[in-house]
Amino acid sequence: MFDTICAQLGADADYDARVRRLDILGRVLDGRLYDVLPYEFHEERGAGGDYIPLRNRRPSVRYPLARIVVDDSVSLLFGDGHFPTFDCPEARIRTVLGDVVRESGLNAVMLEAARMGSVGSVAVSLRILRGRPFFRSLDTRFLTPEWDPQEPDRLLRVTERYKVGGKVLQQRGYDDCDPGADYWFMRQWDAQAETWFQLQPRRDPDLAATDPARSVRHGLGFVPIAWIRNLPGGPDGPDGPDGACTFGAAIETGIEIDYQLSQAGRGLKYASDPLLLIREPASPDGQVIRGGGNALVVGANGDAKLLEIGGTAAQAVIEYVRTLREYALEGVHGNRASADRLSAAQSGRALELMNQGLIWLADRLRVSYGAGLLQLAAMVVQASHDFPLRVYGEAMAPLEPSARLSLKWPRWTAPNAEDRARDAQTLQTLYAAGLVSRETAVKSIADVYDIEDLPAELTRIQSQEST
Repeated sequence: MFDTICAQLGADADYDARVRRLDILGRVLDGRLYDVLPYEFHEERGAGGDYIPLRNRRPSVRYPLARIVVDDSVSLLFGDGHFPTFDCPEARIRTVLGDVVRESGLNAVMLEAARMGSVGSVAVSLRILRGRPFFRSLDTRFLTPEWDPQEPDRLLRVTERYKVGGKVLQQRGYDDCDPGADYWFMRQWDAQAETWFQLQPRRDPDLAATDPARSVRHGLGFVPIAWIRNLPGGPDGPDGPDGACTFGAAIETGIEIDYQLSQAGRGLKYASDPLLLIREPASPDGQVIRGGGNALVVGANGDAKLLEIGGTAAQAVIEYVRTLREYALEGVHGNRASADRLSAAQSGRALELMNQGLIWLADRLRVSYGAGLLQLAAMVVQASHDFPLRVYGEAMAPLEPSARLSLKWPRWTAPNAEDRARDAQTLQTLYAAGLVSRETAVKSIADVYDIEDLPAELTRIQSQEST
């Protein structure tokens, strides 16, 4: 059914297959896949009385399976209490990067990036405006990356190119555009500049000239974009621009769920107003007034029946849909836990076991998006040598570019009182036995007790013990 719907979307010859694939996956994620179908679900007959097949009708019930899987995994990846902190041997770099994250709202940007990137890839750009770093998520549907063949993890340039109508361009400040024509919009990021090109008519094959009025030279020495592949196993292999889609394995099942629920709803509507069957000879006037307060009178040889359906049919559909949902979530490692099964408060470890499939999915996403976060942090560190950066209105001295950066990820689930008591007892035993240092012990519980400055916390502990 998925391929049948996609065939009705058609293909734009001006774009390659990658653009079409990302567009279709984006439609699935946003719930716009069925918009191309011409009929509503209740329209069973066309204008000429011909039967309209289900493949041409939009479901009346839409279960957002793809969005549920993505939202759950993204919340576990970058939600409140799950965002990582930057770790570095130099305390000043840790402090500065922490301030940059909070002031720029990088947490919200990465939440949006992880959702956008669930179709295969996402790009996060860095801009330095008035000395302040800003981050923005970019849809990669019309972006084309080019990598350094000698350093495959370093971008040489990223090109954006897509069609846009002249009326839209006029609203963006292009006054000399024909509102009825289509144009190619193009810009390119490289290690030295963000270059904009002059608008190119859609049918003009010539290369567009640069637009110096809109181009910006940043001079950073690197492409200020972190390209993030979603999951391993992309359609073009490990060297392709896209990773695997988060919800790809559940698309067909999601479509089946939508149509089954729509059919079940149609059956329930029919059951509440069943069809009346009258066998001739009928009542003398032939007019039937339906309702519980009216009696139907038929002839001696006549008969009247209500064509009803049993309630077991709708229940069978619900059970079938529930089974489909379980299979789909299992296939994409979604959240299969049910609140009905929670009879009492559970420990953090018990909740992790209950959501093990979702944690496995988020764990793989941590690898991809964590690498992107480290790229953005390295860009900020390098940019501090070329721009007088400011954080919270305070000038920031250049940071050491050779410092090693890493991420500290918090626990998947917040520990309860019992978990914290066990952790404290374990750490106390290990510290007393000389198996871990005090710094390691405090560092292991820093995310639980919101300890941002580890050296300052150790200093306070030492001062309390000396008094």
